[in-house]
Amino acid sequence: MSRKKTEQEYRKTFAFHFFRWLNGEKDPYLGEVEMKPQEPYKETEEEVKARIREKNMISRRLYGVAKSKEMKGLERFYKAASIIFCCILIYLLLFTVSYLPPVGTADRPVNNEVPQRYIENGLQETGAVNIVSGMILDYRAFDTLGESHVLFVATVTVLILLRLDKKKKNDGEISIEEAEANDRIYEPKNDAILQMAAFVLVPIIIIFGIYVILNGHLGPGGGFSGGAIIGAGLILYLNAFGFQKTERFFTEKTYKWISFGSLSFYCIAKSYSFFTGANHLHNIIPKGTPGAILSSGLILPLNIAVGLVVACTMYAFYAMFRKGGF
Repeated sequence: MSRKKTEQEYRKTFAFHFFRWLNGEKDPYLGEVEMKPQEPYKETEEEVKARIREKNMISRRLYGVAKSKEMKGLERFYKAASIIFCCILIYLLLFTVSYLPPVGTADRPVNNEVPQRYIENGLQETGAVNIVSGMILDYRAFDTLGESHVLFVATVTVLILLRLDKKKKNDGEISIEEAEANDRIYEPKNDAILQMAAFVLVPIIIIFGIYVILNGHLGPGGGFSGGAIIGAGLILYLNAFGFQKTERFFTEKTYKWISFGSLSFYCIAKSYSFFTGANHLHNIIPKGTPGAILSSGLILPLNIAVGLVVACTMYAFYAMFRKGGF
């Protein structure tokens, strides 16, 4: 039988301090941890000059064109043309809507043979259990190719507008090295909580995004949603560890090659599939067993291509808006 502890011995045990903290009698950190009040942030003279220089540079880019008579005339023409165009567009839309069949009639566009074909023959013709994936990556695959190119063109546009050169060109403009040096002035540096959360969550987020992409032909998911998840994981990693560590595996060259390779593969693969299917020629790509991971013909690799484009586009957008480069 164990000996009963005295009051002095019990006060030295972990249980005494734990239950005392649990009951709210004493905070174990109060008076034991050195605490210093945070000093208010003060800008240095160089930082103030850099901020003013950047503000002036943006003002010159946006409002640097003098409003001469030609510019004022162009603005009036632009406003008048916009009003005329909107009126014509509204008239055409109302004119088209007036020819639509009444609600509930059998000849409505909703009740035509296209959705019936998707639902009744989609599994047999595409091999995809997910009807949506079969529709957007088989029946309407070229529409999806256009959407992917829209993302690529949008990224190129953002690159043209926001990209900073590595070397200064004009007075007042900052280089990409200066932008990277000032990137986290107003953010916490080496945030232990953010880095630990990213260290745990980023692998889970990326693995889940890969699962959503690979499962797109079997259930809800696909390249767009899975690529968005992977892109969010890359952005979280960038916020936690910065550009220096992220550029070890993802640079501007990486983005270019992944986007070019994915879009080229999508275009070539689907062109072959569309040509053979539309002209009743033999297609050597098997559809596999519906429900298996390696099934549905080209839908699985096309989902992977779309997912890569979406993930790279999300990361490129964030990198451009944050510092003007990768």
